[in-house]
Amino acid sequence: MHNFIQVLLIIHLLVAAALVAVILMQRSDGGALGIGGGGPGGLMSGRGAANALTRTTMILGAIFFAMSILLAIAAGVDSQGRSVFDRVDVEAETSQPDAPQPDQPRVPTDD
Repeated sequence: MHNFIQVLLIIHLLVAAALVAVILMQRSDGGALGIGGGGPGGLMSGRGAANALTRTTMILGAIFFAMSILLAIAAGVDSQGRSVFDRVDVEAETSQPDAPQPDQPRVPTDD
């Protein structure tokens, strides 16, 4: 399960990078961050290219949204079926309250 989550995370990062690239290639009507906007001789000109970029943006956005939900669900449950809240409760019970905290100095005792 851990390797599956790592693979999903890598794919998620690739989709995010592709989504950013596709958004920046679109024509900028308002003078924002679009790289492909500007004059008629630009890299992406014409109605067909705009439709393809819009469709690609929608598809990548849907994949990004679905993978975000899937990764959140996968991170919330471990291999034994416990949620994050169950793991916090178990870790709190197993911690040793008598052990000195790392940020507190030890008090020397006279032997």
